[in-house]
Amino acid sequence: MHRFLTTTAMAAMLLFAAPAHASDKSWDDAGSLARDALVVAAFGVPAAQGDWDGTLQAGASVGVAGGLSYGLKEVFPERRPDGSDTKSFPSGHTSISFAAAATLQNRYGWKVGVPAQLVAAFVGLSRVEARKHHVHDVLVGAAIGEASGFLITRKATDRIQVFPWGGTDGAGMTVSMRF
Repeated sequence: MHRFLTTTAMAAMLLFAAPAHASDKSWDDAGSLARDALVVAAFGVPAAQGDWDGTLQAGASVGVAGGLSYGLKEVFPERRPDGSDTKSFPSGHTSISFAAAATLQNRYGWKVGVPAQLVAAFVGLSRVEARKHHVHDVLVGAAIGEASGFLITRKATDRIQVFPWGGTDGAGMTVSMRF
């Protein structure tokens, strides 16, 4: 399974790689396709294994990253480099892609995670090249995605679980261990 996912991720990167002379539209399309592929993988890999907890965790991770990104777009309007609107900060494509990649990595390990992270990095690059985002938009989007993926997703076979929590009086982390 890991070899198949690695091969698929590498093939996707080659397929989506746009040449240096590519138009903004080509970069935009390639980045959107790569994002969609990562989301399908984040839901599909656990579903194919009957890992319904993993599917739910992927949904939560991607949902939190997307919701937070879109909320921040409303709070901090910033004009896109192409001038099309004021929804540049942060990059939603990038946050969702990194959430999906971090979920795969945290749940199934580096053999699945590294190719997924590379595809997510391509999504971030595509957003800058398509003139939809500034570099800082992509970096913040990546941080949001990584945080949601790693905080919400548990390892499939791990006996240690980490649960972040927060409230009006403070925040912290609870660690649970099975013996």
